[in-house]
Amino acid sequence: MVLESSRSQKTARCLIGCGANIGARRQQLDQAIDMLRFMPGVQILRVSQFLETRPVGGLPGQPPYLNAACLIETTFEPIEVLDMLLAIENTLQRSRETRWGPRTIDLDLLLYEDCVLTTERLQVPHPRMTTRRFVLEPAAEIASGLQHPVSQCTIGELLENILEPHLHIAVVGVPGSGAPEIADAIADVTLSRLIHAPAPLPVNGRDFSHDNQASQTRAPTEQLLHIAQQYAAPLLETQWPDDPHGTVTDYWIEAIRVATTLNTAIEPNKEFEEAFTAIIQKTVPPHVVLLLNVNQQTLAERVAYRSHASQQSDIFSDLIAVQAMTTTDQSIATLLTLQEHIAERLGNTEDKRFLPKAIIEIEADDLGKAALDAVAAIEGIS
Repeated sequence: MVLESSRSQKTARCLIGCGANIGARRQQLDQAIDMLRFMPGVQILRVSQFLETRPVGGLPGQPPYLNAACLIETTFEPIEVLDMLLAIENTLQRSRETRWGPRTIDLDLLLYEDCVLTTERLQVPHPRMTTRRFVLEPAAEIASGLQHPVSQCTIGELLENILEPHLHIAVVGVPGSGAPEIADAIADVTLSRLIHAPAPLPVNGRDFSHDNQASQTRAPTEQLLHIAQQYAAPLLETQWPDDPHGTVTDYWIEAIRVATTLNTAIEPNKEFEEAFTAIIQKTVPPHVVLLLNVNQQTLAERVAYRSHASQQSDIFSDLIAVQAMTTTDQSIATLLTLQEHIAERLGNTEDKRFLPKAIIEIEADDLGKAALDAVAAIEGIS
């Protein structure tokens, strides 16, 4: 008797996104799915209907896409699934010369069981699937109950999230990340209501009240609660608009609480936590978060720029929050630590109602490219 290897017995359920917008689109999608069907170690469980959508990002004037989703079961490891999809794309003459350019076929590994993986070649779950309606609609048709391991909600819930009548999109980043500038770009394109942070994020470790002299006489925790109330005022659930354009903010209220963990002047207590929680519970949390990441060199360059350009430009004006620190090195170290803590809190908010379902990470060292990526992420919702 010959026993099968443990590897051959292990199967994984995977969600594949499919698309084509040049050539014989339907025929090419059918061919790709047939090639998957006859792959050793692959069993197709379900295939969605084809959905025609407009192209998002990339060169203007592209023809519309046909999109679909495919649920498979396989004995392959994630990187082997990627190689299989690339082989099918190459067979169907996929061109990779232009980012987000037209293509004869596009196959993406969206989910692989509950795997969370980031390598140079592959990121699972797919990093932009949570805001792409053209991905979520066909996926929800065949796998609505499939769990997204990062957002901790189902494909169906992800689709419902971006179909909210008036979306709250929060561009989240530390001072100097470019959050105000990128929020401006998104609001311009989407015609959304734009709300900038009404007060600087309290990160400088000493005085963080900037509105008036009276507020500076308050205790640190009272000042923080006052700032939180300012942040919350435009986001109150009882006053939330119902028009379809949405709201774009360049802040996340919870970042105030995160910043307190780095602020030596503050000792949060139970009363503060309860009062802070009571404030944010009255607000509409972000449906989509665009999380901006910048490196140490970028922050150093932007801090230096701001110190010389304050009279000529308002770009990176949110860096006023760190200019009171003792040294530039201290401010940059604090911002990098804060950036790390904000990312951690976004994935582990205590109140699950305030855990964003859709989080898109964007490298913001090149501000122009980051703005294009952010706009494309939001355009994918419509």
